[in-house]
Amino acid sequence: MKNNIKVERAIKNITQEDLSKLIGVSRQTINAMELNKYVPSTVLSLKIARIFGKHVEEIFFLEKND
Repeated sequence: MKNNIKVERAIKNITQEDLSKLIGVSRQTINAMELNKYVPSTVLSLKIARIFGKHVEEIFFLEKND
């Protein structure tokens, strides 16, 4: 699964630290998600989508091999 969290953060002008505090995880978790090394839970995905004012599918998307 891929995501565009980094792009959405840039649009909103918020840091990894800012986002991590807003959703209650560590900055390292945000970094791991952006590097596609960590797949967030449904709850975490929904929280991120809410922060950016988007649908989950606009932020997270499956690759062909998923």
